[in-house]
Amino acid sequence: MKAILFNLHDVMQFITIYQCVLFALFLWLFRSKRRGNVLLALFLFAQAAIPLDNLIMYGTAFRQWAIDFSPNIFYLFGHAYWLEAPLLLLYVRAMIYRDYRIKRSDWLLFLPFVAYVLFEVVNYYRLDYAAKVVILQGYDTFAPPKLTLSVGFLRELFRIVCGILALIELLRYQKRIKDEFADIEKIDLTWLKILVLGFLAVRMDSMFVSTTLISSFAPSLGIDLDFWGLAADYAAMLLVSALIFFSMGHSQVFAGFSQPETKEAEKPEEKPIISPEQISQLETYMKEKKPYLNCLLNLENLSKQLQMSRGNLSQLINRHYQQNFFDFINTYRIDECKRLLSDPANKNQTMLEIMENAGFNSKASFNTFFKKKVGMTPTEFREKLNQTAS
Repeated sequence: MKAILFNLHDVMQFITIYQCVLFALFLWLFRSKRRGNVLLALFLFAQAAIPLDNLIMYGTAFRQWAIDFSPNIFYLFGHAYWLEAPLLLLYVRAMIYRDYRIKRSDWLLFLPFVAYVLFEVVNYYRLDYAAKVVILQGYDTFAPPKLTLSVGFLRELFRIVCGILALIELLRYQKRIKDEFADIEKIDLTWLKILVLGFLAVRMDSMFVSTTLISSFAPSLGIDLDFWGLAADYAAMLLVSALIFFSMGHSQVFAGFSQPETKEAEKPEEKPIISPEQISQLETYMKEKKPYLNCLLNLENLSKQLQMSRGNLSQLINRHYQQNFFDFINTYRIDECKRLLSDPANKNQTMLEIMENAGFNSKASFNTFFKKKVGMTPTEFREKLNQTAS
């Protein structure tokens, strides 16, 4: 076989397919069946189908081979475009919310996929073999039919909307972190932000190409659509590589929190009533039991210890003390540090030991928060105490 079917760009597409399928199978077969892992595997399978669709539709020599093989494989893998975007959105939600369950409303994200399947059945798959070959032989990849362009535009618009929704979920998570956790040092959103923003940029690139084709401005403006199309393909390959690298090392990085209760989401204006008894209960518990000494303490842990709902406790801290959970707990820890540093019995303890005994497990957070609350570093505070004592 001497015919050359692939060029360098085609090889890049195969690398993307190989990476996606291999890592998806690894997640499916060898990782726990956590909802996040399953959704990530499905997303990767969808991502693998996209470059395969590109090869079939636009590969110079591969396209003709595909026509000879079977015209029925055309448009088949293009369905993945309508799946990868909602799957990435659901994956982000599964990473953020520990108790995430796919709701009935989430299935609406797959209605465009169903609509596209029906569209292709009516407009292509119901045709006989000869009619399909005629369509494919006469298809101009640089001047596709207006209906095809319109569907492509709607597809890219849908993918961008899903990307924006995923970004909104991340921003909401970032906003709520300090309301749920007292230690945020190890909560790293960077790689997931890169993933979401990266694929959003790829979709924006595809939208630019789609819009340019519809408007027919490319020739007059000298826009190289081949370049922009390939840029999106190479960017997708790099993003998949980054996804594999970072997800292997950071898949457990998110402690996650529970999804807001439905009625809270529907009626955000209804705030729980804060009673003096609840305030007294919280302050007494913090003073006597000192739960803040546990470096793993979070809002849900504390609410269970107090036998109070998570929402009520959060509202109590936010509204009565005008603080988020992070500031509230670490203020107690700073007071404990000051008490330990002031005790002569602890004069030989290192600052690291003082920090750990007060409930901190991050030196950076300890130093930063101590200086913010006290106005000096822990070391300066200790030196000032020693000068006063002498």
